Amino acid sequence: MSGRLTLAIPSKGRLQEQTAAFLADCGLGLSLDDGDRGYAARMAAAPAIDVRLMSASEIAAALRDGETHLGVTGEDVLREADPGLARSVLIKPLGFGRADLVVAVPQAWIDVTAMADFADVCADFQARRGRRLRVATKYLRQARAFMERHGVEEYRLVESAGATEGAPGAGAADAIVDITTTGKTLAANGLKIIPGGVILRSQASLVASRTAPWSADLMAPLERMLDIIEARGRAKAMRLLRLAPGPGGPDLVIERAAALGCKVAGAAEGALLELYCPADAVFSVCAALQDLLGGMLGVFDADFIFERPNATFETLKDALSASVR
Repeated sequence: MSGRLTLAIPSKGRLQEQTAAFLADCGLGLSLDDGDRGYAARMAAAPAIDVRLMSASEIAAALRDGETHLGVTGEDVLREADPGLARSVLIKPLGFGRADLVVAVPQAWIDVTAMADFADVCADFQARRGRRLRVATKYLRQARAFMERHGVEEYRLVESAGATEGAPGAGAADAIVDITTTGKTLAANGLKIIPGGVILRSQASLVASRTAPWSADLMAPLERMLDIIEARGRAKAMRLLRLAPGPGGPDLVIERAAALGCKVAGAAEGALLELYCPADAVFSVCAALQDLLGGMLGVFDADFIFERPNATFETLKDALSASVR
């Protein structure tokens, strides 16, 4: 690894498209480095960061082993590579790449309506058929830990190398642990999710490695990138209000706005008062302020709203403090 901050992102598929779109929306658009056969990229707005393109599972392993400082990958594969997240720090979920890791059984098992029923079926398999019930999965560690938490004992995990949902139909397994987004593929293969059998509600997340070679020099580009990402998210969640505070002055307006969840941005040209308002409350806030003041009130979108201190960066810095040299 070079002495520069490294960020690994998915190299193909829908997850790559969504990651690239997320970064572009934050003003961190990627340009691929063709000279490296498409395995590296750059962000013009963050030139101090080297971007690598890897598969989601490779990213999880690289974060675990300290081969990249940052990565975007699914929480499902991250927790499989690094159980308990002993070597990784979840910085923030990104809101895409959603999938649930679930226990699924044949739809014909109508009496299996809870994990306790599944435990009973496993015990019955052993007693009646002289073998353990087979559970096909790519997620061996998470499946084993979940079964243990639910008291399931008489089963055997079968590592899946292909389409896991097809294993019961092919006779290679009796049940599965796999990811699903809509459940349609499971249903098409005659399977159902056990109620209470959701192991993890996963999504793509920005992750930091505890074991990567961190240094004080890498904190500045890390903070700047997180400033930009958080500022974009803050802007989507807020609206800028501009209004005249009226003859009573700004104090009454500020007090009322604060009670409604708004923050004071400052005084604009012409002594207009500027407020940041939660986007989902903007109409009720406008109505309350107009009832108080009357007059005109402007509502504006912001591209970015920067704020210091950046709570996301401060939390991450604390988590990495033992790793920074």
